Amino acid sequence: MNRRRTASAAALLALLLPLPLAAAGTAAAAAPSGVTAPFAAAEAPSAAENRHATVELPRPTGRFSVGQETLHLVDRSRTDPWARSGPRELMVTLRYPAQRGTGGPVQYLTAEEARLLLVDRGLEAAIPVETLAGTAGHSRSHARPVAGRYPLVVLSPGFTVHRSTLTALAEDLASRGYVVAAVDHAYESVGTAFPGGRVLECKACDTVEAGTPMQAVSDNRARDVSFLLDRLTGRHPAWCHAGLIDQSRIAMAGHSIGGASALAAMAADPRVRAGVNMDGGLATPAPGNGLGGRPFMLLGAQNRGPGGNPSWDRDWPKLDGWKRWITFADSGHFTFSDFPAIAEQLGLPDPEAPLPGARSVELTRSYVGAFFDQHLKGRPQPLLDGPSPQTPEARFHTP
Repeated sequence: MNRRRTASAAALLALLLPLPLAAAGTAAAAAPSGVTAPFAAAEAPSAAENRHATVELPRPTGRFSVGQETLHLVDRSRTDPWARSGPRELMVTLRYPAQRGTGGPVQYLTAEEARLLLVDRGLEAAIPVETLAGTAGHSRSHARPVAGRYPLVVLSPGFTVHRSTLTALAEDLASRGYVVAAVDHAYESVGTAFPGGRVLECKACDTVEAGTPMQAVSDNRARDVSFLLDRLTGRHPAWCHAGLIDQSRIAMAGHSIGGASALAAMAADPRVRAGVNMDGGLATPAPGNGLGGRPFMLLGAQNRGPGGNPSWDRDWPKLDGWKRWITFADSGHFTFSDFPAIAEQLGLPDPEAPLPGARSVELTRSYVGAFFDQHLKGRPQPLLDGPSPQTPEARFHTP
């Protein structure tokens, strides 16, 4: 997907999908009004300056180590809506509580995934492929699980970006006693590796640019999630450790269109008991009769208060269960992903979202983790009751 097309698609989706990883100069200039551009610092450091940079995500806060495995799932009952041929496919990264000292290293992105992301954002001269691909997380491949039954949280990323961009949140939830399934939806990122040496690029971007509404994306992701739950909790599960999952405690969170998809999935599948939308416009409207009393949280950037996005104002009254509308001061669209932590370490902070990268991760983990602890584990969380001196950045809205 070329950069000109990316800017055009972003213009269509200004309230849903600001451009991630936009570089200073041409990329920032091309971004439409209202679109934030992480990494849009005064000038990106040269490739030489970043050649030996080591980027590490913040450590998880829970008591467990984190195991990681990857699943490739094929839904032969559905034709892929973007390729318009072949079955629908998903790549899923599963993280879970694991025994310390077990398992091997994992990779943040493949070299080709990292290259495509950097080229698409015009950063190939500023950030070496190996720097982004080698971002250090805290999971261990095929680590031995800690026996137990844990709630399942599905995570869905923003449009055009890889599931790895939610790694810091996924690892933290797993360390706190959750199974976490981060999903890549085929043909919806600028590049995701699939089995057989295939790297699937963003065919959905062409379709959206041609006029297909974003609701088609969130509705399709809802179907992806139902299929994923079938494969993780059915009679013949696709994952060898599926017995770790407590099938009565399933929830979903997502960033940008992934957050819109959390609402769509709850509307379509009663197995999803709770949901969090992290700064996504609600492309799929909430049902007129609500969500059956299930809890939902809107977690947004500083400009997402009442009046900041028409779909949030529209759907807030329809949320008929426990609900919160919270924004973070000095935050931007990608505050809820790994990007601020990575950008900060590379000397590429976003001047329009000055909340520090490490603090962005800390706040996101705190509020998302508190939401799931309260609604999936039954542990009341005072953090969710209102403003707290420990998190002065959080603003609670009650329109």
